Amino acid sequence: MVTVGTVREVWRYPVKSMIGESLRAASVGALGIAGDRGWALRDERAGEIRGAKKLPDLMRCHARYRSEPSDAGVPAVDIVLPDGTRTASDAADVADRLSAVLGRPVTLWPRRPADDLGHYRRGAPDNPDFEQELRSIFGREPDEPLPDLTNIPPEIFEYTSPRGTYFDVFPMHVLTTASLSAAAGPGPAERFDRRRFRPNVLVETAPGLAGYAEQAWRGKRIRIGAVELHVEIPTARCVMTTLPQDGLPKDPSVLRTIVREAGQCLGIYATVITPGRVAVGDRVELR
Repeated sequence: MVTVGTVREVWRYPVKSMIGESLRAASVGALGIAGDRGWALRDERAGEIRGAKKLPDLMRCHARYRSEPSDAGVPAVDIVLPDGTRTASDAADVADRLSAVLGRPVTLWPRRPADDLGHYRRGAPDNPDFEQELRSIFGREPDEPLPDLTNIPPEIFEYTSPRGTYFDVFPMHVLTTASLSAAAGPGPAERFDRRRFRPNVLVETAPGLAGYAEQAWRGKRIRIGAVELHVEIPTARCVMTTLPQDGLPKDPSVLRTIVREAGQCLGIYATVITPGRVAVGDRVELR
């Protein structure tokens, strides 16, 4: 195995599309980091689970678990709203508070069993023109190509996530500092702040690795501490990378750069082969 770097940061996102938690270490199982995307919002008007691609103000909310998640389920989450006020998943008025922030009727749900098909099924698209709907979700300009979706699991076109989860596609998202540096180029590095890309693991790449290093890892295995992952596909970036959040302004140029310079992708999605524990400072090795 070849050492490609060390873990700089570990992240968990208790509520889909809300700002998450930076961790020193975390348990990783078949569903990725314990408790990651354990909760999500359902847009009751659209009739489906939705994230910040459609509800952008979610990126201005913070979520944190009140206790540590386990295989038995996800605990309650405390939420800080954009105006600094607080609510929680077990507050009687949480749906009303979140609906007021987002301007649409929403409800907050813990992860449901995979056989709850109605919970995960997509509603009617906002735009009946399928290509235009994809352009809106991915934030593509009329003269830009849409990302290659041929390797997306087919169920994603019928359901809003792999059933039993609230992930977009796969349970682990890994990003390298090499990719962030390559995308930033000579411009200000803060434009490509890692918070825009929501990795589970940010890898400080080893000397000598440059460019969009992880895009070459597709189909390979990576070991992070005691955890072994299989790299599935590069992460096609969407409109979420441009949205404002604490300390980061709206910046469409971030996505324009990724489409133009990085083949539309930044980071990789992976599945878990060997569960275990990852921690800041762990060696990252490529097989």
